[in-house]
Amino acid sequence: MQTLSLTPQPLTAQAFAAFGDVIEARSDTVININQGTSQRFHDLARVDVASDEGHPLVNIFRASPYPEPLTLSMMEKHPLGSQLFMPLQEHAYLVAVAQASDQVSAGDITVFSASGNQGVNFQPGTWHHPLLVLVQQDFLVVDRGGKGDNLVEQDLDQSVLISLG
Repeated sequence: MQTLSLTPQPLTAQAFAAFGDVIEARSDTVININQGTSQRFHDLARVDVASDEGHPLVNIFRASPYPEPLTLSMMEKHPLGSQLFMPLQEHAYLVAVAQASDQVSAGDITVFSASGNQGVNFQPGTWHHPLLVLVQQDFLVVDRGGKGDNLVEQDLDQSVLISLG
């Protein structure tokens, strides 16, 4: 089986729009509040967890780095709800995604490089790889709880090697 090599691209709201939301403190979202003592970066993600009587879960995930060379062999998706990840430390990390569909192949995947002050919110059904951190790191995760099967995992048709250099 051949291996596909991908190089991460910078994570921007525009480049990521087909997959979900980028969560970051952007000037176009700021509102001054609390008599001017705080800034609110407003309405950053469309959290969607209501399908089949779902409810929001707030979790902390502690992720460990994958062994190098960084090779992807599977992807997952959550068809009944969005999934939001916000890093709690300022460490860069990677995001591997593919658009929502019945199946995913290696050629469908895009890899983004996120800074430690950027989070992501995957739209329901968006294929993504589990957390891809470069150092151990904690994330605040807003996820869907409730009835129904909200996890689909699929092996890839070929391995994907992420080139970091």
